[in-house]
Amino acid sequence: MIWVAVTLLAFTAGVLAQARAHSPLANPTLIGTLLVALALLVSGVPYPAYLREVDALTALLAPAVVALAVPLYRQRALLARQWRALLLGGLSGTLLGVLTDTILARALHLSMDAQRALSTAPATSPVALQLAPFTHAPPALAATLAVLSGLVGALLLPAALSVLGVRHPLARGVAMGAVAHGIGTARAREEGALTGAASSIGMGLAALTVTLVVALLAQVP
Repeated sequence: MIWVAVTLLAFTAGVLAQARAHSPLANPTLIGTLLVALALLVSGVPYPAYLREVDALTALLAPAVVALAVPLYRQRALLARQWRALLLGGLSGTLLGVLTDTILARALHLSMDAQRALSTAPATSPVALQLAPFTHAPPALAATLAVLSGLVGALLLPAALSVLGVRHPLARGVAMGAVAHGIGTARAREEGALTGAASSIGMGLAALTVTLVVALLAQVP
């Protein structure tokens, strides 16, 4: 239970830092990840051992993702009127992300394990974990790259959207959800309930799109 406590304390430190700093860099997930990684390096504890001990926390990933459906229900009337734009934006953005990850991984001559893991990075980490057996990617690497993808997206995307002049809450939300998954959705909810609801849709569409792509590629000899 020691590493469960360390993980919770690291995340709490990130929440307190965010409350004080009010900066995109003060992301609780990012700070918590760095603190836990530092603790593992200093203690010399291997990652598989850590993963086994915090299995109870890992099991909460799926319920946490499902809980993001709450803002969808609350904003269902408005979202139903805008479903075409949300569907097009979420699907096209995710497909572009999958294509970009695939091309970059091959251009950089990454290992086959990394290439396979990156193919599911646009999906949220619980989905990437479930798809790993089908892509033959190491599950831990698939989940890690999905989390890193979400972290980078949550840090950079809001500012990038502002620079590009994207102000509409639905557009910002679906972009954050499709690119930055659960972490992006948490960030989107800070901008408002409508942005958070659209982000939940973007995240769901990303998970669905990546799953369909993996299923189709699995049929290719």
